[in-house]
Amino acid sequence: MSASGPAARPLSSTVLTHGRAVWLMVAVTLMWATAGVVTRHLEHARSFEITYWRSFFTLAALLVILPARQGRAVFAKIRSGGRALWISGVCWCVMFTAFMVALTLTSVANVLVTMALGPLLTALAARIFIGHRLPPRTWAAIVVAGLGIGWMYGTQLGDGLLAGTLVALCVPLAGACNWTVVQHAHAKGTEVDLVPSVLVGAAMSSLLTLPLAWPFQANTHDVALLAFLGVFQLAIPCVLSVLCARVLKAPEVALLALLEIIFGITLAWLGAGEAPSPSVLAGGALVIGALVFNEWLGLRDRRAAAVAL
Repeated sequence: MSASGPAARPLSSTVLTHGRAVWLMVAVTLMWATAGVVTRHLEHARSFEITYWRSFFTLAALLVILPARQGRAVFAKIRSGGRALWISGVCWCVMFTAFMVALTLTSVANVLVTMALGPLLTALAARIFIGHRLPPRTWAAIVVAGLGIGWMYGTQLGDGLLAGTLVALCVPLAGACNWTVVQHAHAKGTEVDLVPSVLVGAAMSSLLTLPLAWPFQANTHDVALLAFLGVFQLAIPCVLSVLCARVLKAPEVALLALLEIIFGITLAWLGAGEAPSPSVLAGGALVIGALVFNEWLGLRDRRAAAVAL
């Protein structure tokens, strides 16, 4: 993110060391992971109203955070961001909306394990639409992860949970689309600032879900919890993850982001008594194992190449 003036200068890699970036990314995943357990403690808010309030408070928080970090130029950047930024905003809108709706339809574990497909779907989208070549290890990971998700889906056919898992699948699909659009724009010489596009996505999600959320049923307790999600589970960690991505390599970010699944399932289990089913644990083990293996080999290959140079 560019900045206007010394006071708004972004945190640089000289301030955020590699070690600090790792621990900050761990904290980010912990903040992300609070969505499930907090949602389970809502009293009256349901479905699209939950999505509306979280997106609204995310938007409100970013309207404070972004000008404080980037100055008023951030709004000019949004206006002149071009088609790629707005498509990215639509993708964020889909992710925000589908994630919260899915949490109201199925278990936290189902949602998080399904979202873990993101890196592999992104790699597949890059191969199809941009022409990126995928190493054999990534193809193998896609197959193994697909088997894990297939096992989860197959065991849910008679449990009434499949609809929520299918909605959750929209999250990694939109994420893959988002990354592909950003990379395509980069190849054309246009840089897309992801944090302003998050603001656009939050605004779109708020506007889209407002009529579906009416009439409101949330009480003060619910609104307070959803405000927490908007500010501390989404807005702040989104900004911090962008800072971490400037210091950490992509495989490192992908591996650390998997902690959200572990943290999220554990918090829902301990904080809301929502134990994951055996089929989710088995399918999730395949998905996470495939991701860890793929990203670890990728990181090892990059380090070996750097040493050879």
